[in-house]
Amino acid sequence: MVYFVGAGTGAADLITVRGMRLLCQADVIIYAGSLVNPELLDYAGAECKIYNSASLVLEEIIAIMEQADKEGKMVIRLHTGDPSIYGAVREQMDELEKRGISYESCPGVSACFGAASSLNLEYTLPGVSQTLIITRMAGRTSVPPKESIESLALHQASMAIYLSTGMLEELSKKLILGGYPKETPAAIIYKATWPEEKAFVGTIEDLARTAKKHGITKTALILVGEAVAHRNYKKSRLYAADFSTEFRRAREDVK
Repeated sequence: MVYFVGAGTGAADLITVRGMRLLCQADVIIYAGSLVNPELLDYAGAECKIYNSASLVLEEIIAIMEQADKEGKMVIRLHTGDPSIYGAVREQMDELEKRGISYESCPGVSACFGAASSLNLEYTLPGVSQTLIITRMAGRTSVPPKESIESLALHQASMAIYLSTGMLEELSKKLILGGYPKETPAAIIYKATWPEEKAFVGTIEDLARTAKKHGITKTALILVGEAVAHRNYKKSRLYAADFSTEFRRAREDVK
């Protein structure tokens, strides 16, 4: 059996309980060494065979899984964050299906949620935004034309932008071209929840300048939108005294 496990945002104790237990039981672990916190490998048993996929190609990764499966071993494919977001897992799953190898997924906490916790953000502030867009700039991997930064910026929603730290000048231009005012709040979070985390809040216009000042060139997430500044929002009706729910009737005695 192969398990695709989300490593979480970075800190070793932010992996899910299920993910931790699977690591403890694994016979073989293939981890994304360029992104996954190596402290997570401390959960592995002494006899566990560990491979760093940073230097491997797809065929080599599948070969390791196939051999381990033939030997009746339990394999963990450890991906950063949540495997379903920029994890390149579908192509691995398809190859396993061709070979009749069973697999399951164990979710993890993606970087945008670790970044939100670091800044104590709520992406979906009433009256500001009720939508979170998770996206990336087009680079060596293309982006469908309908999902360009300019197109998504039209919504003026909260946005978490992955894999784009090396293109911040272009990113800012596209965000502004799409409709965000240049003074829209924006944040750069380098290695969210890792011990070496750095977080800076400014504006869309400041993104490239801020990154250059602090030497941030990769492994950072960009957050954009009014929710970053947590201002000009309305209180939730959910906890309003004059609002009835399935569990609570509206009250007139609370002002």
